[in-house]
Amino acid sequence: MATLTGKPVGRTGYGMMNLTWRETPVPDEQAFAAMRAALSSGSNFWNAGELYGKPHANSLHLLNRYFTKYPEDADKVVISVKGGTVPGELRHDGSEKNIRRSIDECLKVLDGKKFLDIFEPARQDPKTPMKETLDTMAQYVKEGKLGGIGISEVTADQIKQAAAIHPIAAVEVEMSLQTPDILTNGVASTCAELKIPIVAYSPLGRGLLTATIAKPGDIDTSDIRHHLPRFAPGNMEKNAELGIEVQKVAKTKGCTPAQVALAWVRSYSGKTGFGTIIPIPGSTTEDRTVENNKEVTLTETELQELEDIMKITEVAGARYAPH
Repeated sequence: MATLTGKPVGRTGYGMMNLTWRETPVPDEQAFAAMRAALSSGSNFWNAGELYGKPHANSLHLLNRYFTKYPEDADKVVISVKGGTVPGELRHDGSEKNIRRSIDECLKVLDGKKFLDIFEPARQDPKTPMKETLDTMAQYVKEGKLGGIGISEVTADQIKQAAAIHPIAAVEVEMSLQTPDILTNGVASTCAELKIPIVAYSPLGRGLLTATIAKPGDIDTSDIRHHLPRFAPGNMEKNAELGIEVQKVAKTKGCTPAQVALAWVRSYSGKTGFGTIIPIPGSTTEDRTVENNKEVTLTETELQELEDIMKITEVAGARYAPH
């Protein structure tokens, strides 16, 4: 069982849920059903963000309403909240002033209904020294207002730099069959060396690995994925091909493509040279949450088949636009 800030989170490599960005929030009844299903399945590490939604209706507001209705669940759940952006914008500001504003706003919205277990800047602000950002968060840890410090979208060198300043509770980076970069760019090995758990976001390739979407018209026009290069016309059709290949493996296995994709990520957790890796799939429905939490273990033959598929399947487009 993995631990974050000294608290157990789910089964090893399981037990995670991402309350990700939505242009139009799902109804509370639907969201609460998914969250309760997550907790009952062992998913007690919930990843949220001040930037996930509009300032007056982000995932922290959802957490407030959930723990107001189910206060008995507050101590069972570990939450990690991304922040540090300029309110209402996807612009990063790691200055002491903005980090304080961001954490204070998170605490205000949570309103004592849930302790802020981990806070992490969504990105490293190139205009602000890392030490200034981390020292600011460290003061909240010292004051007992924050359980631990996380960092997100960082390089191996930045992880080493951060760990030398303050203990790091978790490193959040993208990892999936479509984005295995951390396995070769030093991020995973550095985290293993420093014994820092990796929180792997978008383990389903933002849906491309589930074999449920294949072209831009398959996602709502307001969906943020329309702004990502891998979902641009021409690119998305190519990238959906990997999901089709994963689906073939899933059919033989007798499970879903999402379960195969998640099992691949989890297969690296604890493997020689790698530390704890925790996938956090996003989910808006109870059924999808249950699906994501069903335990599937891939054989060495199946894992090798996936590795072979990755080698011959082209990924078109960058993860994000340059800006």
